[in-house]
Amino acid sequence: MEFMGDNHWVALAGLFAGGALGLSSSIGRFCTLGAIEDALYGDDYSRMRMWALALAVGIAGMFCLEGLGFVDYSGSIYYTLKWNPIASIVGGLMFGWGMAWAGNCGFGALSRMAGGDLRSFVVAVIMAISAYMAIGGPTAVVRDWLFPQQDFSGNAQGIAHMAGRLFDAGPLVPALIIASACAAWAFSGEKFRTSRTHIVWSVVVGLAVIFGFWSTSLISTIGFDEITVESASYSAPLGETLIYLMTWSGSTMNFGIGSVAGVLVGSAIGTRIKGRFRWEACDDPRELGRSVFGAFVMGTGGVIALGCSVGQGLSGFSVLAYSAPVVLVSIFVGASLGLRQLIHGFHKV
Repeated sequence: MEFMGDNHWVALAGLFAGGALGLSSSIGRFCTLGAIEDALYGDDYSRMRMWALALAVGIAGMFCLEGLGFVDYSGSIYYTLKWNPIASIVGGLMFGWGMAWAGNCGFGALSRMAGGDLRSFVVAVIMAISAYMAIGGPTAVVRDWLFPQQDFSGNAQGIAHMAGRLFDAGPLVPALIIASACAAWAFSGEKFRTSRTHIVWSVVVGLAVIFGFWSTSLISTIGFDEITVESASYSAPLGETLIYLMTWSGSTMNFGIGSVAGVLVGSAIGTRIKGRFRWEACDDPRELGRSVFGAFVMGTGGVIALGCSVGQGLSGFSVLAYSAPVVLVSIFVGASLGLRQLIHGFHKV
């Protein structure tokens, strides 16, 4: 820890976690919108089952590490900010709808950008700007008025912790039951359980989320600087990365910035391995307009919901925060509405 500051260590941890997620996207085809599209219009739940197995690994790993005293995620935003159900629903719906119109979430945009997709570059930049506008810019005034964020210091806002309190037990057993249910559903599909690619990369995703929480928790404990305990998320970190690139000497590295860079690096490597790199752009101005508008709505929604499809859907869900399933379901509903609207428009034309 002496030759490199704490902030650089957490950024390095983010680089490794993001790199694993980038590889899972480019090689394993792990994708939020793709999973929703496959389920709704292709009757194929394989990529949905990838999410379920990733969550099973993440939940089981996080609560086992907590039980052994190796990680403390009580300082994460999922537990230190009071849960606002309305914000989770509205933010999730906005994120999902914007994701459908933009054609990707923030994580997916980074991955596709590394493969030469210029539209995804525009989506990532607009999402970064809108997210930071909702944090401290013009739209932050409206967001704070409608969905004020309050500090919380009561009983842990976790599903497993709540179940443990109800049955006078710890959170480990309820968490393992939930993880087992996720794994059981994942392996109930024959196509999924016979695909080594799906299984391996699902496990990699779960381990990447665990690594994020474990590394930031460790550095916050043994380091000297104030470090936030967190894992992968791609709403606010996109804005943080953009600010860092523009004001390098006046900014500080963190896990989120490292994670954004990691996704780009991992996706670039995976794209090269699979031979899928090619330059792409929008087909017409209307498509670009939809992407820009969708990205703006998505970035704002991600801040309102305190996380994106990865930040809440994977990281928040792995610690079984109250907000995570609500945001994830809302994202699914919002994306479904957005996709239906786009498809109806195409048929109408």
